[in-house]
Amino acid sequence: MRRRATPAELPSAAKAAVASERQAGGGRVLAACCGAHALHDGYTDLLYVLLPVWQAEFGLALAQVGFLRSAYSGAMAALQIPAGLLAERLGERALLVLGTAVAAGAFLLAGWSGSYIALVGCLALGGLGASVQHPLSSALTARAFAGPRLRTALSTYNFSGDVGKMLFPAATAWLVSAWQWRATAQCMGLIGLAVATLLLGLVPKGAAAGKARRGRTDEQRSSAPALPSSVARRGFVSLSLIGILDSATRMGFLTLLPFVLSAKGASLPAIGTALTLVFAGGATGKFVCGVLAARVGVLRTVILTEGGTALGIVALMLLPLTAALVLLPLIGLALNGTSSVLYGTVAELAPAERRARAFALFYTCTIGAGAVAPWLCGRVSDGIGLTATLTLISAAVFLVLPLSLPLRPILRRLGHGR
Repeated sequence: MRRRATPAELPSAAKAAVASERQAGGGRVLAACCGAHALHDGYTDLLYVLLPVWQAEFGLALAQVGFLRSAYSGAMAALQIPAGLLAERLGERALLVLGTAVAAGAFLLAGWSGSYIALVGCLALGGLGASVQHPLSSALTARAFAGPRLRTALSTYNFSGDVGKMLFPAATAWLVSAWQWRATAQCMGLIGLAVATLLLGLVPKGAAAGKARRGRTDEQRSSAPALPSSVARRGFVSLSLIGILDSATRMGFLTLLPFVLSAKGASLPAIGTALTLVFAGGATGKFVCGVLAARVGVLRTVILTEGGTALGIVALMLLPLTAALVLLPLIGLALNGTSSVLYGTVAELAPAERRARAFALFYTCTIGAGAVAPWLCGRVSDGIGLTATLTLISAAVFLVLPLSLPLRPILRRLGHGR
């Protein structure tokens, strides 16, 4: 039997054809992952618009309001690692489509929920479906793009989530004012089912291979970390600790933000607009902070973003509504700065064949922290008030700075400067 030529043995024209085919397949995978990310992040953040509505309808304390958000994020965090392991048996494609359909179905059911307990159950089901998106989409993207194109592809994937964060809360606020929240939730569920159907056509069947490939391409070898395993492990632990604190403070702040604005006299559409401004600032921050990190260094950029977040939260409490709305895009820019600068390093610290598990573990830590924070901040607010709780959040932001110090030598070895 004739031996099949390896890519290294192919003539240049054939190599170009193979590269073009891989690029086209990678483009389809990236488009699918970006669409899934926009939907699922949109689902996660449209909840902030609905929290005040649910508080009024069911007569909830702030701790109960926070628990609604925690039920969704908690289920999503708890199943990050199982989703990565299950994908090794079922395949990323099938599980991504199934999870998206389950999350969409949860919003359809939420529209019929008649009690607080039923709503908690629907949100937990939605989080269960959403748990597959981050580890599987990240792994699919990392598999489709290797070498220098990987970081660009991951940045595009991360930005798509911000698009969903901008569109879904604004659309939800507008629809709730026109249709009420139950019809709005069901509309969002139908959109999710449509996206799940599109994913079937966009993700190539070849991208669904569940088990890790034993062989590694030259591009994958070149993208594997050039660090000793012990150093890479320390770097991953530092990144995870930063992600835990960054996610907890961000989710706690965003959960309380609608109530702060409502106390200043904001209507529900105005709150939806305010959240869009925050997320638009966050999307801009992904690019601005990336450029800033290249000029002044990663850790210096982290210091600037964390300091800006803390000062922005304090200023928000002091300003009237109009001035607060003007400030929100800047807060959003700083709020996303740390994650956008540091999180891309996760792929550089994990070997190519273990990235799915690395992303699953990382997202378990960060999303888990973000799941606990809304309930905890709501409970604290019930006891000491919104202003005092936001003051504590702004102080906690500064704890990221000492956690960043162990990363300095590791970032230098990875070629990221100061």
